[in-house]
Amino acid sequence: MKIYKISLFMLSAAFLTTACSDIDNQEPEGGSLTKEQTQETNVAIPERMQATFSGMFSMMGRPHGTWPTGNNSSRADDFGFVMSALSLDLEGADVHMPDVGYNWFSTCGEYSSRNANYANPYIRYVTPYRQIGICNEIIGSYAEDTQDPAAINQIAQARAMRAFDYMSLAPYFQATYATAKDKPCIPILKPGTDYANNPRATVAEVWEYIIEDLNYAIEHLTAERPSKDQININVAYGLRARANLVMQNWQAAADDAAKAMEGLTPATMSEVGVPAFYDLNDHNWIWGINITTELQGLGLYCTSSSWISAFSGDGYAAATQVTPMINNLLYAKISDTDVRKGWWLDANLHSPNWAGLSWTDPKTGATATGDELGTFTIQDIKEAYLPLTSIKFGMKSGVGSTINNNDWPLMRVEEMVLIRAEALAKAGNEAQGRQVLEDFVKTYRDPSYSSTASGRSFENEVWFQRRVELWGEGFFMFDARRLNKPIVRFHNKNNTNLSEAFVFNIAADDAWLNMRFPQTEMDNNFGIVDNSGSQIPTAGQNPNLRDGVTD
Repeated sequence: MKIYKISLFMLSAAFLTTACSDIDNQEPEGGSLTKEQTQETNVAIPERMQATFSGMFSMMGRPHGTWPTGNNSSRADDFGFVMSALSLDLEGADVHMPDVGYNWFSTCGEYSSRNANYANPYIRYVTPYRQIGICNEIIGSYAEDTQDPAAINQIAQARAMRAFDYMSLAPYFQATYATAKDKPCIPILKPGTDYANNPRATVAEVWEYIIEDLNYAIEHLTAERPSKDQININVAYGLRARANLVMQNWQAAADDAAKAMEGLTPATMSEVGVPAFYDLNDHNWIWGINITTELQGLGLYCTSSSWISAFSGDGYAAATQVTPMINNLLYAKISDTDVRKGWWLDANLHSPNWAGLSWTDPKTGATATGDELGTFTIQDIKEAYLPLTSIKFGMKSGVGSTINNNDWPLMRVEEMVLIRAEALAKAGNEAQGRQVLEDFVKTYRDPSYSSTASGRSFENEVWFQRRVELWGEGFFMFDARRLNKPIVRFHNKNNTNLSEAFVFNIAADDAWLNMRFPQTEMDNNFGIVDNSGSQIPTAGQNPNLRDGVTD
């Protein structure tokens, strides 16, 4: 796979040109502005700073190949932070796609995503750092002693976004905080840093930097914002809840999660009893990516709809039979009384959740409804679905729409409920944690639920609920790393729905779980010492590993 050459060293001189065309058009001849020139320019041309600020959010869903780097081509697996979320889940145990030529994410399924010259891990590495560059630009564009409320709000949002970016990298380049605090993690891009010699900060240093940014954001943000694609105090609390969960600050994580969901409620059973999860304005979304008309117009494969929704009329997944599927190990553990069971087709291609959906072939006029959709085909648009295919994610513009404008959830109320339940229990109040979990699941997902029925430890019970509720949204590897869990994809090679090349288990301490740095970064940042050890998994390895959830 070909990638074009650009590194964090090179990025440090190009921060002003990375957010959107508006910013690019305002770049002066001769290169980047100094900090003082930037501050003076922002006073004289305030719309310049507003373009930078808006670009910080729009780039979340923007393909890497469309950024102004001199290469305007885009890849089918290149669609911003959503691509990273899908990649992380495909490296886990619960989400998979068939091992066929149309699967651009096979690198994740087989774990060749540790190759320093592959595009997939490169894009996942550089995307957060590009956004960190924009955040640093915004933060440095105002005087440190500014009293302007609008400026302080932008700085606070930029610092929260910067924290999110580092959290999008840190868990995957080193073992968990609890066991690896003093080990090397990722570089921190601080002002004045020599980017040509910027060694990896320790795990503790990275997470302390994250907390520092989030503390500032919480101190200076309010609940007000023009849209849920921007960051308010709820989002900042939610991000700090995640960070405290990783750092095992249990009571702080529980308290922050409660603050994050103030004034918000989970989606009801009826709301998630149909294909959904595509609208930024849903009441249970705390934060999301707004896939605008401009973004979806960049190309067929430049949004999540093409790869993650089974219902796109102009997408990759439905047309090539590679819509993500659930691992049969996890699916078998979901109660039949749980509304979420219908987020996936069963062995007979049935789900009660799509009973009211119809899809019409635009050429022949033939229409399929409900379970008829399972085997319904439309030339060049839709193949028959495979058992356990996901129908969790609907289409914002309707079944069969060619407008791939599904928004993407970055944070939902339900995640905060689950953080609170886990953190309360680990803080020493398991009874309250169980009550929080049971109240949520019984009210909003499964009226027959009991937190003790499975016989799992409470930690594993919460992880099970997270794996079901947040399936496909990019959380599996985040949890597996922080909980120090193995990747268990199969128990019996003869009873799995994964493609043969992806059928293996990985021990929690296997060094192959640590991402490798892109070759271009190591070529230009001489302070980097790469991760090493272990080797790419082989089919059938570690058949006796168990994870405490799918046992």
